[in-house]
Amino acid sequence: MGKMQPLLCALGLSLLTMGAAGAQSVDQLTEDAAELERLLDALRAPDLETWEATENKIIGIWARSGSATADLMLERAQTALEEEDYSLAVEHLSALIDHAPDFAEAWHTRATAFYHLGEHGLALGDLRQALALNPDHFGALTGLGVVLEELGDYDAALAAMRMAYALNPHRDRVGAAIERLRYALGRATL
Repeated sequence: MGKMQPLLCALGLSLLTMGAAGAQSVDQLTEDAAELERLLDALRAPDLETWEATENKIIGIWARSGSATADLMLERAQTALEEEDYSLAVEHLSALIDHAPDFAEAWHTRATAFYHLGEHGLALGDLRQALALNPDHFGALTGLGVVLEELGDYDAALAAMRMAYALNPHRDRVGAAIERLRYALGRATL
């Protein structure tokens, strides 16, 4: 059940956050869960030539809460992030988390905003919550590794980066972070 647990959490989240308007059907949620499992399996292959498209499809599924209201709140927060208005992004995301506390992407995105505000402790808390809700979230694992490295916890940062790499071995910066952390810890290179 290990691989299915995050999918079931995502399915349960979507069922909990459904509103009458714009709610996804149970059939659509089941299809999304099956598609997500297929995409995650494909992304783990180091020789996947279409990894960027696969990664984007995964992120797209993670960004769908099942609630039109929650999805709109996430879009507004992402726009604020793109405009580097991190405080506004935190406001939108805090409201979203109040509305849909089991929506992992809201926690991950707010962690990003907190990170840009220099609030590493708050970012860590949100990343941990995102990962509790979606252990396969390679973006949250990467973010966790970045924050832990900046805080000087190289062992934990390396563990997070290795987990992110196992899920998505295609991001050069993750591989580079693993090498850098191994070096910092005095270990041999891969």
